[in-house]
This record gives sequence, structure tokens and C-alpha cells, in this order.
Amino acid sequence: MSATLFTLTFAVAAPFWALMILLPTWRVTHRIIRSPLIVLPAVVIYAVLVIPAFGEVLPAVVSPTLDGVRELLGGAEGAAAAWAHMIAFDLFVGRWAWLESRERAVPPLAMAPVLVSTILLGPLGLAAYLLVRARWAPPTVTSGREPRHLG
Repeated sequence: MSATLFTLTFAVAAPFWALMILLPTWRVTHRIIRSPLIVLPAVVIYAVLVIPAFGEVLPAVVSPTLDGVRELLGGAEGAAAAWAHMIAFDLFVGRWAWLESRERAVPPLAMAPVLVSTILLGPLGLAAYLLVRARWAPPTVTSGREPRHLG
């Protein structure tokens, strides 16, 4: 079952990545991607893998050691759960970057490699977006109110 869930994990996320990369200006893409629920299928797969092993997982994450984490992730179930974890979080980060890039008017051609790097190398894709976003102005306030300053 873990092999099937491993394969299914990317399959449930791939359509959202395809929309953001290949059809970034399509109205339907924005309607779909603005929902944080797009990560729910990967989260459900993660839960299916982790909840039955919760007694083993909890001690390994509450007091992590290299050997403990290696043992936890060393089997098929652990690898499949780690994959679902990565896919869910990478998609959430990619979604955030894509939405914010649209607000900042970052060109889709500039975002495509950022999104691909987020799919493949998660944190490095995030770092790439943080560098890219610095080139474009922050989104303007559309509410008509000035932001509140603390101090």
C-alpha cells in the first residue's frame, strides 16, 4: 500500500503545479490555486500513513536523533510518509509564492523556473522566490486604508 500512496502523492499535486506553471494567467487557475485546500489530498495521504504508526512517529519527532529519524524514514512507509509531507509543504509554499507573485506582477516566465525548483528542491525554490520577489514592488493596499503602524 505504501508504494501506491507514494505514487499517488505526486499525482494528486501535479495538476496544481501544471496550472501554476503552464496556465498562470488563466482565470480558472487563480480560482483553483487561491484555495489552500489544494494541499488536502497530499495531507490525507500523509495522515493515512502516519496515524497508524503514531506511536512510533511521535517519540521520533518529539525528541529527534539522527539514528531515530533514519530508522523512522528507512522503510517504505516512512519514505512514503516523508514524500507526502514534502509534497504537501512544497505545494503550499509554491501556492503562496505563485499567489504573491501575481499580486506583485512578477512575469510568469520568471516564476516558472522558481516553481519548478520548488517542486524539485523545496527550500531552494523558496529561496529563489525570495530573491525574485525582491525585484518587484510589494503589492499595493487595495482596501483604501493605510496600514496600521505599531510603535
